[in-house]
Amino acid sequence: MNAAHESYENQNARFWIENGILFFQYKPNTTIDLEVAMRVVADRIALQNERPLPVFCDIRGIASIDKAARDYLAKSGSLLAKAVALIGSENVSITMSTFYVEISKPSVPTRIFTIEQEALDYLKSFL
Repeated sequence: MNAAHESYENQNARFWIENGILFFQYKPNTTIDLEVAMRVVADRIALQNERPLPVFCDIRGIASIDKAARDYLAKSGSLLAKAVALIGSENVSITMSTFYVEISKPSVPTRIFTIEQEALDYLKSFL
């Protein structure tokens, strides 16, 4: 991983840091199980290099996510995140996100958005 560029990509997602916000984008048709969840969290934490940051998480590429992955992301997925803005578009990702926020109860402030600028405005309050 090259920290100078402050970006990274694995088979499931792309990550980059811009203006103090970590952007996290799942690739199209990603299926998330526990193994994938653990990999993306480990890669995100490595990129952050122990710096707590607000996280802009684009979940529009997620095709499905299982309970083990949801539970893992709600706990370990919040490490080094000051706050999380989930960006969804289709009803499916909004439904998944609502379920995640209300049932899995992530350990940092987490909100769901469909408009990217609103999500960025929310995260800027955590800078």
